[in-house]
Amino acid sequence: MKRKVSCVLAVLLVISLLSGCSVNTASGPAKSKTTTLTYWTFNGLHEALFQDAATKWNKLHPDRKIKLNSVVYPYGQMHDNLSISLIANQGVPDLVDIEQKRFATMIKGKNVPLVDLTSLVAKDRDKFVESRLTMYSKNGKLYGIGTHVGTTVMYYNMDIMKKAGVDIDQIQTWEDYVNAGKQVKQKTGKPMTTIETKDPNNFLPMIVQQKSGFFNKNGKLILNNKINVKTLKFLRDMVYKDKVAIPTPGGNHHAEEYYGFMNQGGAASVMMPIWYMGRFLDYMPDLKGKIAIRPMPAWTKGGDRSAGMGGTATSIPKASKHIELAKDFLQYTKASKEGNIKLWTVLGFDPLRWDVWDDPALRKENKYTDYFTNGTRLFNMLLELKDEINPLYMTKDFPAVSDKLATQILYKTIKLKSESPKKALDDAARELK
Repeated sequence: MKRKVSCVLAVLLVISLLSGCSVNTASGPAKSKTTTLTYWTFNGLHEALFQDAATKWNKLHPDRKIKLNSVVYPYGQMHDNLSISLIANQGVPDLVDIEQKRFATMIKGKNVPLVDLTSLVAKDRDKFVESRLTMYSKNGKLYGIGTHVGTTVMYYNMDIMKKAGVDIDQIQTWEDYVNAGKQVKQKTGKPMTTIETKDPNNFLPMIVQQKSGFFNKNGKLILNNKINVKTLKFLRDMVYKDKVAIPTPGGNHHAEEYYGFMNQGGAASVMMPIWYMGRFLDYMPDLKGKIAIRPMPAWTKGGDRSAGMGGTATSIPKASKHIELAKDFLQYTKASKEGNIKLWTVLGFDPLRWDVWDDPALRKENKYTDYFTNGTRLFNMLLELKDEINPLYMTKDFPAVSDKLATQILYKTIKLKSESPKKALDDAARELK
């Protein structure tokens, strides 16, 4: 026991040293006060957003200047360090990014160790995509401000679609999508799409479209409900019955094997969130000028055509020594109109506030609009979809369910075809319960 306590104390000492001290500094009465805020993240792109915000904050608030001490950790290390710090109530950062799968574990129990941020969005709450606030809330209180909506869309390779004679604007439902896939396969020999077997990025948005998920709003596990079984069967049928899809090379749409495959025109389309635009730019440069973005097909005519996927929230621990300043800075960085415009211009993410989606700044040409065929018109489409994004309910067990899908269910049902969708989901639900 003594050894375990010593290890925790040692970790906290390292965290405190890395975090730096949040100390107010001043060089005489005529100088403005500068406060050091410590910010932890696991994504260097997010660091760029916050540093940019700090520079502009200091110009706007010369009497409340900030020195942002940002630390970029590996994903697992950062979340583990945060968990230890929150339990010990010391060594915490002033601001911290928490990935959506780990978020529910940080707010479990009666005494949430994070600051209530509801006031940061209260004035303009009707301007936010509400489902992306719900996922970082508990008992009506908001404990994190997200980084994007993660609007899931379909990316079409127009070279392949034109060669196959398919008009992508006529694809309204999943039935239309499969029929178009058969035409693509017949005319070009290419698969319409790829189905992940090591990640739930196909399965999850398709069930959320239908107002399902892993859990219902009361936190009950619904992994093996009828909608989810039907959807998993549909994905498998696309591979083996309709023969319009193949298992994703490398297992998921972030694998090196997949990037190489897709960059060479391997498949006619891929379904991923808006934030995946950056992956095209970074890893599939040969497709520049060939990719068009459209809504997901609906399950029925007039049905929902998108889902919000992925995400990271920025939170403030209650043990921070500068809560009010951290709240004001976070509101400016991620809840204000100016901050939300930066989510697009700096990160290429679809902002949380839909009221900036028609701002001229989001219509200007940049590296994203240059790459995609309908880049400058992207937010016209997103405005049509903003009310079709359903809530994704998170619990502390969300990571376990997601891992079960990634490591067992999808591989067995789609890659190996060794189990039926119903059996795989029933067995997993029984184990998880």
